[in-house]
Amino acid sequence: MTSPVCALKIGAFTAPNNIWLAPMAGVTDGPFRALCLRGGAGVVCAEMVSAHALHYANPRSLRMLRVDEREKPVSMQIFGSDEQTIAEAARAAQARGADIVDINAGCPVKKINKAGAGCVLMKDPVHLGRLVAAAVKAVSVPVTLKTRIGLKSGVLLGDEIARVAENEGASAVVIHARAAENVHNGEPDLDALAHVCAAVKIPVIGNGGIKDGQTAQKFFDAGCAGIMVGRAAVGNPFIFRDIARELAGEKPVPMTQHRRIEIYLALIEENVARYGEKIGVGRSKKTAGYWLRDFAGAADVRGRFVRLETLADIRALFESLSF
Repeated sequence: MTSPVCALKIGAFTAPNNIWLAPMAGVTDGPFRALCLRGGAGVVCAEMVSAHALHYANPRSLRMLRVDEREKPVSMQIFGSDEQTIAEAARAAQARGADIVDINAGCPVKKINKAGAGCVLMKDPVHLGRLVAAAVKAVSVPVTLKTRIGLKSGVLLGDEIARVAENEGASAVVIHARAAENVHNGEPDLDALAHVCAAVKIPVIGNGGIKDGQTAQKFFDAGCAGIMVGRAAVGNPFIFRDIARELAGEKPVPMTQHRRIEIYLALIEENVARYGEKIGVGRSKKTAGYWLRDFAGAADVRGRFVRLETLADIRALFESLSF
């Protein structure tokens, strides 16, 4: 069987491969994006940024748009509920180096939904279409839409939303193959995903529960042109390379505990260099459960780690570990 891994054309942009890093709030910042590109990701997607906050020049939101050449190709994800600020945010993302601008219409977080953004946009496809059109008109880079198969299980909306996005000029759609009410729980609905793939001519990129070559193949079998890996990449940023090897009929390179700790320490060091020690160490603790796992005494090590405040103390802790 021929491997489905290949370059992927999104509008005028061509990604080197079709296994991408999904956007994750609090996770897919610059240092992690650069790490995943080294691990074989074709495109890395940034944390979603509020269009409303960018409109008011919120310093933190503006910093989230920062990107350097080590983090490219990159898709910048924005969220919002009105055309003017979405257009402004799209232009800001392009100006700071985005290769792709992505609009979030799938986030189930209540705070986002109360602002009229995220998955609630699926309730009004016409309004959502206007947001897509506004972004498309505002920038010269491709615009994509990330959404879900529906709001509730068994009620498919993804195909309609994908057609609206296509009609308004989106270059691709990213579909999380779970309903919004299920968040990240349960098996992805690949039949519903296949309906979306059959509904449009633009590329469909599948997302949700992909963790290895076997699960990735199911998404390609459903008709996806590409896939996005999310939480499975945290703790193993080389999963993109591993999935590509598996899909080519080869064995993935094992991730040893020692190697995982080495990579995690390098990531923490990158965070400290970028954000300063206090913020860099603090951000690193958010994902400790993904990195410090699957070895004897892991829970104790995590407990000690989250109490540390300096890079020197973290280095000393990691150097004391033996596997």
